[in-house]
Amino acid sequence: MQGKIIKGIGGFYYVDVAEHGLYECKAKGSFRNQKVKPLPGDDVTIDVLDEEKKLGNITEIKERVNELIRPAVANVDQALVEFAAAQPNPNLNLLDRFLLLMSRQQVNTIICFNKIDISSSDMLERLKLAYEKSGAPLVFVSTYTGEGMEQVRRLVEGKTTVLAGPSGVGKSSLLNELLPEAKVKTGEISEKIKRGKHTTRHSELMKMNEGTYLIDTPGFSTLYLNSFEKDELKLYFAEFHPYEGQCRFLGCSHTHEPDCRVKQAVEAGEISSIRYHNYVEFYEEIKSTRSW
Repeated sequence: MQGKIIKGIGGFYYVDVAEHGLYECKAKGSFRNQKVKPLPGDDVTIDVLDEEKKLGNITEIKERVNELIRPAVANVDQALVEFAAAQPNPNLNLLDRFLLLMSRQQVNTIICFNKIDISSSDMLERLKLAYEKSGAPLVFVSTYTGEGMEQVRRLVEGKTTVLAGPSGVGKSSLLNELLPEAKVKTGEISEKIKRGKHTTRHSELMKMNEGTYLIDTPGFSTLYLNSFEKDELKLYFAEFHPYEGQCRFLGCSHTHEPDCRVKQAVEAGEISSIRYHNYVEFYEEIKSTRSW
């Protein structure tokens, strides 16, 4: 039987087989020997051990289109990263780290800012100006009022989309809007720090309709760039590309060199100072790590 892994917990994998239902499966030991771990999103072949109890074994993992390291999922078309526009204010340094990691893995990312119903217009304008040239589609929503949700539905239609973001931004509420039957448990919000408790502990694939899947993933609060080289960072900042080759020095890092066109563009307001300062911070972070 052919199916798709929708979730893996403690060595058990839950495989959705069209017209047959959900099977609880173990993976063959040979996968371990080959150092291959089944992932949510994998297309697999299973042997049915007990049809009544819906038990089986995964015997083959089909070739993957792609594989993400964090979150650990396979065969995705795009990522939708969600941050709150207020309560809590968005951590744009963390957002830019996520965009870098997805770009590195050649996964297109949609940026979604939620809670626009309680955000100031100044903040929304600031976010728009910061990310409109980032190369990622930008969508502003309120899961409370429903504003912007139709645009999100259009963006995810016919694709397998990873939903990611920190805790407390309304990711479960977004899923409930897109997929009411999923009945995702909405996390309680701590009044003290306005952040959500972790409600998702494992990546899980959910079917919206034929050909449209959403993968819910655990919230994150830190992302490391230790797999990057400092000189490749600029490749993943789309705003820099129009100025490449126009600096005084060949191979300009756009950090400290004189007559740097990227720095001039930042000063002229053509490139977001928020994005640029995050770039410089990441560059220095990688540089100092590599010097050890």
